[in-house]
Amino acid sequence: MRLTLKQISWLKVVLHLAGFLPFVWLFWAASQGYFSADPAKDIQHFTGRMALKFLLASLLVTPLARYGRQPLLIRTRRLLGLWCFAWATLHLTSYALLELGINNLLLLGSELVSRPYLMLGIVSWLILLALAATSTQWAQRKLGRRWQQLHNFVYLVAILASVHYLWSVKILSPQPLVYAAIAFALLALRYKKFRQWWR
Repeated sequence: MRLTLKQISWLKVVLHLAGFLPFVWLFWAASQGYFSADPAKDIQHFTGRMALKFLLASLLVTPLARYGRQPLLIRTRRLLGLWCFAWATLHLTSYALLELGINNLLLLGSELVSRPYLMLGIVSWLILLALAATSTQWAQRKLGRRWQQLHNFVYLVAILASVHYLWSVKILSPQPLVYAAIAFALLALRYKKFRQWWR
């Protein structure tokens, strides 16, 4: 049984709640002092993981639509991508304001040099910015075939963001490995597409 337009609309509502309610929880938890002795790090990790979750969810849509024979699911991909960008922006903002501080933003350049994994995060965010800015139907019509070529860079973001997370963790933890494995599996499902690129 295929999903109807009405069911997709309800699914979009659920996905919007999945994107917004964690922000409400984050604000409430911060105000109640529920974080550890280093709340800035906790907030950075939380926002970064949320961005990764929405990135992986957006990559999951196409295989689900294809193999589950649910073509209307594609209509949720833009929504998931925009929430990924929103959480990635919160992740970057929390680092800039809570880690560096508003008076020390000029240190970002030296931080990028001393911590190369930050450069991977910045590059990922810049690509997401370009994808979010061109996610409208108007941009799709305007760019034509180039639109798909541009939006294929989401695969690069999946790699860079996973490496960024793995590299940034100071202690060995299974969580970044799980995210990286899921990203690799979702990219592996597209092996036919990647193989065509090399022909």
